[in-house]
Amino acid sequence: MVRILLKILKTGLLTEPPPPLSPDAPGPFLAVGGSLAIRHVDAGSCNACELELHALNGSYYAPERDGLRFVASPRHADLLLVTGPVTRPMEQALRDTHEAMASPKTVLAVGDCACHGGVFRGNPAVHNGVDGLFPGARKVPGCPPSPSAILQALRGLSRSDPAKPPSRA
Repeated sequence: MVRILLKILKTGLLTEPPPPLSPDAPGPFLAVGGSLAIRHVDAGSCNACELELHALNGSYYAPERDGLRFVASPRHADLLLVTGPVTRPMEQALRDTHEAMASPKTVLAVGDCACHGGVFRGNPAVHNGVDGLFPGARKVPGCPPSPSAILQALRGLSRSDPAKPPSRA
């Protein structure tokens, strides 16, 4: 054991320094308290938006360094992130999830389906997005939106914009 410790001390650090940040790199996340806990609910999507959320959660975008993290319980969440056209069976589940969150709470619809129903709009089996359930919800359009668009919207939620106050439903 002592031999290994001496070898480690003799060798020193072998890692490379991190690359320098580019001047146009976005700044750190500015949420109240320094972080934003996100509860994601799939309300009947085709999983394209979920794939983009998985890409967002990887090391390239690294949302945790900005204070963004996905949580398993709505009781720990500040933001309800919804994907999918909100099928009729998911309406009550979304309402229950929203009610379980502590105030202040915000809703973000990701993808065309969650924003306005997408290709499923007008189908009697769907609710045509989150507008009818949570008026004033923020939206990230696209089919599917890119991880950078989702990240930009999440970062924008924390910045004060008098024209677009976050929903405090």
